[in-house]
Amino acid sequence: MKNILCIAMVLIAIQSYAQHKDYTATIQDISQERDKIKNLYDAADAAGKNAIIATTRTYIFQSLVNDVFPFWYGTPWDFNGHTKTPGEGKIACGYFVTTTLQDVGFNIPRYKWAQSASEMFIKKLAHPQVKRFTNAPLTTIQEFLRTSGDGLYLVGLDDHTGFISVDNQKIRFIHASYYQPEIGVMSEPLDSENPLKYSKYRVIGKLLSDTMVRNWIQARRYD
Repeated sequence: MKNILCIAMVLIAIQSYAQHKDYTATIQDISQERDKIKNLYDAADAAGKNAIIATTRTYIFQSLVNDVFPFWYGTPWDFNGHTKTPGEGKIACGYFVTTTLQDVGFNIPRYKWAQSASEMFIKKLAHPQVKRFTNAPLTTIQEFLRTSGDGLYLVGLDDHTGFISVDNQKIRFIHASYYQPEIGVMSEPLDSENPLKYSKYRVIGKLLSDTMVRNWIQARRYD
């Protein structure tokens, strides 16, 4: 059992800090890593499965924030944009969310969710860790995120959606911005000039629960 866990931790550490040549290679590497993690998970006992889920949660977070998202930075926003290739074409906010989640390995209906109200898929992914705010000051949102801890969040707004990353109390809003459509996908502070700052309604769900990580490992389909 200890050997299995050691192998899992080594694989995750190596993959998390690997330097990837291009987006396709990055996605392929993540897919191959998931296959390795699944084999380890299937062979592990209950305690081992719990440990693998914990390390995998960190791996998915780092893969998205450090590897996948940066490829998309600078991809222009367009209301009808749905490119699958970062840096080519344009992308809308919902498609940025669903495309990156699908590319990193979550078995989700990319088109269906991107064209739906964001609260719908936030509840599917983050239940029961979902919180709604109406007419709350931004300081309330920031305090909620700090007390909720490090991790990756999905946020739905009046007419927008995106990710929030919290890492060592550093909070960033990662989204395809219609405020600056020529730049599009960006990572910025919550209090920048952005839709999150001015939205009257905000629904925030914390991603990568044990269930969500387990679904990623086993490639379980979301409706």
